[in-house]
Amino acid sequence: MKDFYLEILHVDKSCGARYGILHTSHGNVEVPMFMPVGTLATVKTMSPEELKECGAGVILANTYHLSLRPGEDVVAAAGGLHKFMNYDGPILTDSGGFQVFSLAEKRKITEEGVTFKNHLNGAKLFFSPERAIEIEEKLGADIIMSLDECVHYPATYEYMKNSVERTLRWAKRGKDAHKREDQALFGIVQGGEFADLRKYCAEELTKMDFPGYSIGGTSIGEPKDVMFKMIRDTTPYLPFDKPRYLMGVGSVDAILEGITDGVDMFDCVLPTRIARHGALMTSHGRVNIRDKKYEYDFTPLDDNCDCYCCKNYTKAYLRHLYKCDETFGKRLLSIHNIRFLIHMMEEARKAIKEDRFLQFKEDFLKQFASEKGF
Repeated sequence: MKDFYLEILHVDKSCGARYGILHTSHGNVEVPMFMPVGTLATVKTMSPEELKECGAGVILANTYHLSLRPGEDVVAAAGGLHKFMNYDGPILTDSGGFQVFSLAEKRKITEEGVTFKNHLNGAKLFFSPERAIEIEEKLGADIIMSLDECVHYPATYEYMKNSVERTLRWAKRGKDAHKREDQALFGIVQGGEFADLRKYCAEELTKMDFPGYSIGGTSIGEPKDVMFKMIRDTTPYLPFDKPRYLMGVGSVDAILEGITDGVDMFDCVLPTRIARHGALMTSHGRVNIRDKKYEYDFTPLDDNCDCYCCKNYTKAYLRHLYKCDETFGKRLLSIHNIRFLIHMMEEARKAIKEDRFLQFKEDFLKQFASEKGF
């Protein structure tokens, strides 16, 4: 893994926020960063060129979904995800574990793996740590994830303890199965809301010496204060010089809280998903573009945003596109939300380098006036 490493260049003097460079074989990316999600080898409605214009570095694809359509063998035959989807920057694939536990209504967990039904046609499927690695190696992303058990919230201490032990055994098996030297395999810390289990899982994974570590089991229905505690219960026990990735988190407050505690990487479908429903993140708070008050509003969506959408189109036009269910409208709104979060990360990195991140966070949250979860 000589091409993959994290270079920490500065830690904010007021908190644990870190600024650095993540080096990969497909380019170097500044952290902390937000990573757009392209579940089926595409960020919905957006082209790779538009993602680059928004400032995206690492983007995500989903192991479970791609194993079903088109199949990992098709992607491998195309030369891997980078060539298949024409994205020359770094790519991350998850293990498929979250989808197995969230989409499959009936599943059977054993020491060997998970048996469940294909959510598309009901066919019987089986995922093991080794099978997840096999798929991810064929997909060929720069960063890949271990298979873990994503436990629903809330869970009992006894169940979570047993689950953590299983996740650790699966992590070891996946690491043993992983052969590609051009991929960085991350371990995933679980433990629910229990501080001692988070500490134990992080310490045991660290002994296995993964190139990076993910914080799992958050943003699955728990209150925000519980999520923030999960993060604080994990990061102190992760290696300083390895990347830390908070999985599936895309709300402004949660991202900023994670940065405060030393998290480097974030991802979520939130910005594109809510954009397709007409909900926008702006520097002045939430905008629901479908609202009638925008019918004659010929001003930009966000006068503080430099994205293609805000530089060229008005709220009235965006509302018109949304009301007519035009695909171009969904593209423009997705471009804006992605750029909004990436720009926020650019400003966060600048604040860290100037030792003023806590003040930046406070000011940003006041201006953003977060509503309804984001």
